[in-house]
Amino acid sequence: MARHNTVAPISDWRADIDRTHLSPSLVARVLAAVALLLILISFGLHLTALLTEHTLLDQLLPVFSANAEKNVPAYFSTFLLLFAAVLLAIIAVRERVQSGAPALYWAALSFGFLLMTIDEALSYHERLVGPFRELLGDSLPSAFYYAWVVPGIALVLVLVLFFARFLMRLPANTRRAFLLAGALYIGGAIGMEMVGGYYVASGGAQDLTYYLITTAEEALEMAGAIVFIWALLTYIAKDQREATSQQVRDV
Repeated sequence: MARHNTVAPISDWRADIDRTHLSPSLVARVLAAVALLLILISFGLHLTALLTEHTLLDQLLPVFSANAEKNVPAYFSTFLLLFAAVLLAIIAVRERVQSGAPALYWAALSFGFLLMTIDEALSYHERLVGPFRELLGDSLPSAFYYAWVVPGIALVLVLVLFFARFLMRLPANTRRAFLLAGALYIGGAIGMEMVGGYYVASGGAQDLTYYLITTAEEALEMAGAIVFIWALLTYIAKDQREATSQQVRDV
């Protein structure tokens, strides 16, 4: 009679768990390497443009400048946000199926990141600068020169209140990673935008300081998105390990 060996399948499952555990770090390292390369290329081109007048820069800067729209760095940032939106949607579905809960917060985050993806691709928030500057008047401090940051700050405060309870229910490691990702991204998108606005409103030109500010802005946004993606992948991997471990125990 043939003997059924259950040891190998269990070992294979555990090996799969270990491989899944490595995946978030690998993905994060690849994304971080691409982001760093794009940031260095962008700043290097701007620095070279300030020191020389080579005509080739007129062709390369629109394609690789982190301060421009609808180019390689912008599309990479759009990809990061879309990647996060997809991962959030996957988690929302899994939570709904496994626990029967509506997974409202995960779904809301996924929808929010989808809107951020669209905005990153089409730069809708930039169109708010003029209307809000007219609405709020000329008495705004120089840091609010890019006036869209005013409703942006208000929106962040509302979202913090809405998601506070959800964050407290997350595992400690996931919560810390989410907070770090949010601090990095908001620090770039709003914080460095305010620094740049103050510099421009104070008479600053498109010089080395200006490009340092705008490069830091994009770098922080990319870093925040990558940390968030890593946290989501880690959360999914942990959920998979727990589910597979339960299957192993059931065998």
